[in-house]
Amino acid sequence: MTTTAKSEKDRVVIFDTTLRDGEQCPGATMTHEEKLEVAELLDDMGVDIIEAGFPIASEGDFAAVHEIATRAKNAVICGLSRAAFKDIDRCAEAIKPAKRKRIHTFLSTSPVHMKYKLQKEPHEVLDMVIAQVTRARGHTDDVEWSAEDATRTEHDFLCRCVEAAIKAGATTINIPDTVGYTVPEEYFRLIKMLRDRVPNSDQARFSVHCHNDLGMAVANSLAGVNGGARQIECTINGIGERAGNAALEEAVMAINVRNDVLPFWTGINATMLTRASKLVSAATSFPVQFNKAIVGRNAFAHESGIHQDGMLKHTQTYEIMTPETVGVKQTSLVMGKHSGRHAFVHKLEELGYKLGDNQLEDAFTRFKALADRKKQIYDEDIEALVDEEIAHAQDRVKLVSLSVIAGTRGPQRATMKLDIDGRGMLEECEGNGPVDAIFNCIKTLVPHEAVLELYQVHAVTEGTDAQAEVSVRLAEKGRSVTARGADPDTLVASAKAYLGALNKLMVRRQRGGVAVSESRVHSTDVG
Repeated sequence: MTTTAKSEKDRVVIFDTTLRDGEQCPGATMTHEEKLEVAELLDDMGVDIIEAGFPIASEGDFAAVHEIATRAKNAVICGLSRAAFKDIDRCAEAIKPAKRKRIHTFLSTSPVHMKYKLQKEPHEVLDMVIAQVTRARGHTDDVEWSAEDATRTEHDFLCRCVEAAIKAGATTINIPDTVGYTVPEEYFRLIKMLRDRVPNSDQARFSVHCHNDLGMAVANSLAGVNGGARQIECTINGIGERAGNAALEEAVMAINVRNDVLPFWTGINATMLTRASKLVSAATSFPVQFNKAIVGRNAFAHESGIHQDGMLKHTQTYEIMTPETVGVKQTSLVMGKHSGRHAFVHKLEELGYKLGDNQLEDAFTRFKALADRKKQIYDEDIEALVDEEIAHAQDRVKLVSLSVIAGTRGPQRATMKLDIDGRGMLEECEGNGPVDAIFNCIKTLVPHEAVLELYQVHAVTEGTDAQAEVSVRLAEKGRSVTARGADPDTLVASAKAYLGALNKLMVRRQRGGVAVSESRVHSTDVG
C-alpha cells in the first residue's frame, strides 16, 4: 500500500455478509457455534460491519445474531430485514446487545420486481421506502437501505427512492447488482449518476453489493468505489447465492497491490485472509477451488520450469504479492512418519490452525496413522485431516469401523460399526456397488428420509496413495446440507462424508424442535 497519509475520504468500509448472504448458498448452512467462530475471526480481522444474519428467518438465525451482537468487540453488528415492520422490529431486538448496531432493510425497485414480486405500483413502493427507513431509524441511528435489483431499475425512479431514503434517515445507501447483470463501466456510471443527481447524496455513504453471475463481482465493486461508493459488501471465498458474491480477499488485495490505480485503503488485516478462508471452507464444507485468487491452493504454487527458474532468480518475476501478506508461509516443513509433535504443531500454526489440547492430540494420532500409510504428507493432507477433526468433533454419530466386500463377483457387502450417542451399533448390508452398500448400512442404523443430492470424489494430492476427499449433499424438507470426509480409503471417506451430512441434519432437526430418529432397535448392539 502507499506510504502517504491516509485520508478518511479514501477509506473503503468492508461490510462482510458471509453469515447472511453467504449462508444462503445452497448447502452452506453453518451451525450456531460455527457462526460464532466465523464472526469472532471477522471482528479480529478488522471487518467494519458484520451482517450476522436475517433475524426474522428463524429462531436459530435470531439466536445467532443476538449472540454475535453480545460478543462483538469492534465491528458494527448488522441484521437484515424486509420492509415489513415486524421484520424491522425483530431485527432491532436481535442486534440490541451490540455496542455498535445497524439495521439493513431493503425493497425491490426494478420494474420486473415491482410488477411480479411486489405487485405494487411505483408510488406505493416509494411510500414503503419512507416508512421502512423511518421505522428502522426509530431503533438505531445507523440504518442502511438497499434498492434490490438496483442495476435494472429506471434511473429517475431510483434517484427518487434514494433521495427519500436519505431524507427518512438512512445513513448508508446500498446499490446492489442483485442478479449479477451489470458490467464495470455501467456500474461506475450508475454510482456516479446517483451521487451527482440525488440532492442529498452527500448525507449518506454509498455501498456496492455485487453478485458474480458473469464473473465480474469484484471488478464491478471496485468500479463502484471509483464512482464514489465507499462501502463494499462481500463474503469470504466469494460464497453466496447462485454464483456467489464479491470475494472479500480479492477486493482487499486488489486495493493493497494496485494502490497506484485504486488509491483507497481498508482496515483489514490481510495476513488473516488465508485463515479466514480455511475457517469458512471448513464450516460450510465448501472447498476452495485450487486456482482461486489470493487463497487458493495454487495461488502461490509454481510447477512450470520457466516459472520456477524465474522465481529462483527473483520472486517478483511471477508473484505480484508475497505469500506472507495474506497469511501463507512461503517455506514449509516436509511432514512424514518421523515428524514429532512439535513439528506438527508448527505446521498447524503455519496453516492457520489453533487447536485445543484434546483436538491436537486426536489430530496428531490421526496424522501419525496417515503417515504410516503414505510416503509423503502434503499440506493439503494435513488440512483435510484437521478440517475433518474440527467439523466432526461434536457429531452424535461416528464411524468406528468399516469393511467392504467388492469386485466383479458380487454381491457387494458392507459391514459397519457406528458409535451412536455412545452406543456401538453393528450392521451388514448389500448394495448396488460398495458405496451403495455403505450408505444402506447407515440408513439401516440411523433411519432417515434425506435424499442424496450429490456424491463427489476427488484426490487431495497426487499419487496412488493420495487421500480421497468425498463431498456429500443431503436434502430434507427443502433444505440441503453438505459435508466432506477425507481418508486414503475412498470408501471410508465416503462413509465419513455421509455421516457428516447426516449429523448436520440431526442438529437442524433438534433446533427445529423435531425429534431425531432413533437407531433401529433390532440392530446388533455391541456397546
